[in-house]
Amino acid sequence: MLQKLFDLQAELNRRIGFDTAALRERFDPQTAGRWLNDYIAAASNELEELRDCTYWKHWCAEAKQGRRFELADVQNARVEIIDLLFFWISMAQCVGLNAADVEQLYCKKLHVNHQRQDNNYSMQGKDESDNQAITLEP
Repeated sequence: MLQKLFDLQAELNRRIGFDTAALRERFDPQTAGRWLNDYIAAASNELEELRDCTYWKHWCAEAKQGRRFELADVQNARVEIIDLLFFWISMAQCVGLNAADVEQLYCKKLHVNHQRQDNNYSMQGKDESDNQAITLEP
Protein backbone atom coordinates (compact mmCIF):
# COMPACT_ATOMS: atom_id res chain seq x y z
CA MET A 1 0.00 0.00 0.00
CA LEU A 2 2.77 2.46 0.87
CA GLN A 3 4.42 1.80 -2.51
CA LYS A 4 1.18 2.71 -4.28
CA LEU A 5 0.96 5.98 -2.34
CA PHE A 6 4.58 6.80 -3.20
CA ASP A 7 3.88 6.11 -6.90
CA LEU A 8 0.75 8.28 -6.88
CA GLN A 9 2.57 11.11 -5.10
CA ALA A 10 5.47 10.94 -7.56
CA GLU A 11 2.97 11.26 -10.41
CA LEU A 12 1.33 14.31 -8.80
CA ASN A 13 4.72 15.86 -8.04
CA ARG A 14 5.74 15.48 -11.71
CA ARG A 15 2.57 17.30 -12.76
CA ILE A 16 3.50 20.30 -10.62
CA GLY A 17 7.16 20.36 -11.66
CA PHE A 18 8.84 18.34 -8.91
CA ASP A 19 10.11 15.13 -10.52
CA THR A 20 11.23 13.27 -7.41
CA ALA A 21 11.86 10.06 -9.39
CA ALA A 22 14.36 11.89 -11.61
CA LEU A 23 15.88 13.48 -8.50
CA ARG A 24 16.42 10.02 -7.00
CA GLU A 25 18.17 8.85 -10.20
CA ARG A 26 20.36 11.98 -10.51
CA PHE A 27 20.52 13.32 -6.98
CA ASP A 28 21.31 17.02 -6.70
CA PRO A 29 21.57 18.33 -3.11
CA GLN A 30 20.68 21.89 -4.16
CA THR A 31 17.45 20.84 -5.87
CA ALA A 32 16.66 18.41 -3.08
CA GLY A 33 17.15 21.09 -0.44
CA ARG A 34 15.02 23.64 -2.29
CA TRP A 35 12.17 21.18 -2.82
CA LEU A 36 12.48 19.86 0.74
CA ASN A 37 12.15 23.37 2.13
CA ASP A 38 9.10 24.01 -0.06
CA TYR A 39 7.49 20.87 1.34
CA ILE A 40 8.50 21.72 4.92
CA ALA A 41 6.78 25.09 4.57
CA ALA A 42 3.69 23.44 3.11
CA ALA A 43 3.59 20.78 5.84
CA SER A 44 4.02 23.45 8.50
CA ASN A 45 1.00 25.27 7.13
CA GLU A 46 -1.02 22.04 7.12
CA LEU A 47 -0.07 21.47 10.78
CA GLU A 48 -1.45 24.92 11.62
CA GLU A 49 -4.64 24.13 9.71
CA LEU A 50 -4.90 20.88 11.66
CA ARG A 51 -4.44 22.71 14.95
CA ASP A 52 -7.23 25.08 13.91
CA CYS A 53 -9.58 22.09 14.00
CA THR A 54 -9.26 22.29 17.80
CA TYR A 55 -10.04 25.01 20.30
CA TRP A 56 -6.36 25.61 21.05
CA LYS A 57 -6.42 29.30 21.90
CA HIS A 58 -6.37 29.65 25.68
CA TRP A 59 -8.30 32.92 25.44
CA CYS A 60 -11.21 31.63 23.32
CA ALA A 61 -14.70 31.16 24.74
CA GLU A 62 -14.51 27.37 24.32
CA ALA A 63 -11.30 27.20 26.37
CA LYS A 64 -12.89 29.27 29.10
CA GLN A 65 -15.74 26.72 29.11
CA GLY A 66 -13.20 23.94 29.79
CA ARG A 67 -13.13 22.74 26.17
CA ARG A 68 -9.57 23.76 25.27
CA PHE A 69 -8.02 21.34 22.76
CA GLU A 70 -11.40 19.74 22.00
CA LEU A 71 -11.47 18.49 18.42
CA ALA A 72 -14.13 20.72 16.88
CA ASP A 73 -13.93 19.70 13.22
CA VAL A 74 -13.16 16.00 12.80
CA GLN A 75 -13.92 15.93 9.08
CA ASN A 76 -11.50 18.72 8.25
CA ALA A 77 -8.88 17.32 10.66
CA ARG A 78 -8.93 14.09 8.67
CA VAL A 79 -8.39 15.97 5.41
CA GLU A 80 -5.54 18.03 6.91
CA ILE A 81 -3.84 14.83 8.05
CA ILE A 82 -4.08 13.48 4.50
CA ASP A 83 -2.60 16.75 3.24
CA LEU A 84 0.28 16.18 5.66
CA LEU A 85 0.72 12.70 4.20
CA PHE A 86 1.03 14.20 0.70
CA PHE A 87 3.83 16.46 1.90
CA TRP A 88 5.43 13.81 4.10
CA ILE A 89 5.75 11.42 1.15
CA SER A 90 7.13 14.25 -0.98
CA MET A 91 9.72 15.08 1.69
CA ALA A 92 10.76 11.43 1.86
CA GLN A 93 11.15 11.40 -1.91
CA CYS A 94 13.23 14.59 -1.81
CA VAL A 95 15.85 12.88 0.35
CA GLY A 96 15.90 9.82 -1.91
CA LEU A 97 13.67 7.50 0.09
CA ASN A 98 11.22 5.09 -1.49
CA ALA A 99 8.48 3.11 0.24
CA ALA A 100 10.76 0.15 1.04
CA ASP A 101 13.39 2.51 2.49
CA VAL A 102 10.75 4.13 4.71
CA GLU A 103 9.59 0.76 6.02
CA GLN A 104 13.18 -0.31 6.74
CA LEU A 105 14.09 2.92 8.54
CA TYR A 106 10.80 2.98 10.41
CA CYS A 107 11.41 -0.50 11.83
CA LYS A 108 14.93 0.44 12.92
CA LYS A 109 13.76 3.68 14.55
CA LEU A 110 10.87 1.84 16.21
CA HIS A 111 13.40 -0.50 17.81
CA VAL A 112 15.38 2.50 19.12
CA ASN A 113 12.20 4.10 20.48
CA HIS A 114 11.28 0.90 22.35
CA GLN A 115 14.81 0.74 23.77
CA ARG A 116 14.48 4.32 24.93
CA GLN A 117 11.26 3.47 26.75
CA ASP A 118 12.85 0.36 28.27
CA ASN A 119 15.69 2.55 29.56
CA ASN A 120 13.48 5.26 31.09
CA TYR A 121 14.08 7.81 28.30
CA SER A 122 14.81 11.30 29.56
CA MET A 123 15.52 14.50 27.66
CA GLN A 124 18.22 15.45 30.15
CA GLY A 125 21.51 14.24 28.73
CA LYS A 126 19.91 13.21 25.44
CA ASP A 127 22.49 12.93 22.65
CA GLU A 128 20.85 11.12 19.71
CA SER A 129 23.81 8.71 19.42
CA ASP A 130 21.36 5.79 19.31
CA ASN A 131 20.12 7.13 15.97
CA GLN A 132 23.50 6.58 14.30
CA ALA A 133 22.72 2.96 13.51
CA ILE A 134 19.51 3.86 11.68
CA THR A 135 20.85 3.58 8.15
CA LEU A 136 19.64 2.06 4.91
CA GLU A 137 20.80 -1.43 4.03
CA PRO A 138 22.11 -1.70 0.45
